[in-house]
Amino acid sequence: MFTGIIEAKGSIASMTPKSGDMTLSIRTGDLDLTDVQLGDSIATNGVCLTVVSLTGSGFTADVSGETLSLTTLGRLTAGAPVNLEKALTPTTRLGGHLVSGHVDGLGKVVSLTPDARSTRIDIEAPAALAKYIAHKGSVTVDGISLTVNSVQGAVFSLNIVPHTQHMTTIGDWQPGTQVNLEVDIIARYLERLLLGDKAADAKSGDGISMSFLAENGFLKR
Repeated sequence: MFTGIIEAKGSIASMTPKSGDMTLSIRTGDLDLTDVQLGDSIATNGVCLTVVSLTGSGFTADVSGETLSLTTLGRLTAGAPVNLEKALTPTTRLGGHLVSGHVDGLGKVVSLTPDARSTRIDIEAPAALAKYIAHKGSVTVDGISLTVNSVQGAVFSLNIVPHTQHMTTIGDWQPGTQVNLEVDIIARYLERLLLGDKAADAKSGDGISMSFLAENGFLKR
């Protein structure tokens, strides 16, 4: 588990294809690795990666074909900046929100608009994820815990202060940039809970529909 509070900005050192998947070597910059051991987890642009070796400048991790296809990691190139966060501990301050490091889908940066010293950023989420993104709720974008300022359909807005832009990869975003999205895990569990006994018959990707809510008394007819 993670908090979505980025600890350091690193970069991709190398990407080595291996029989359909890939080994990533990541330079960790200012991230303190003195307490990191083999098998530990480090979120990289919001993707939970397992440390398979420690190098003098960072770590390496194996990335499955599924992860490469469902996240932006497979689209990066050597030198690309990445957001890094070590897994939380029982004594970690939960400054963001509970983040699993399991990406739900890819979003797309629609626009960036100066707003005093901050920047307002609009991101379009996949239609299937839009229902989990709520006004003033939390969303993880490239591993960063952010507050949703407003929502219009599948597009949500963020207000990014200068410190967050400086400490993360947000400063490199442009209209059209693809980003990893992880919705609030509590919303996921709540949806599953509302299915009740029908959860046993639900398939992965099934969710709550308006007809389901009406049929089960959650909406007035």
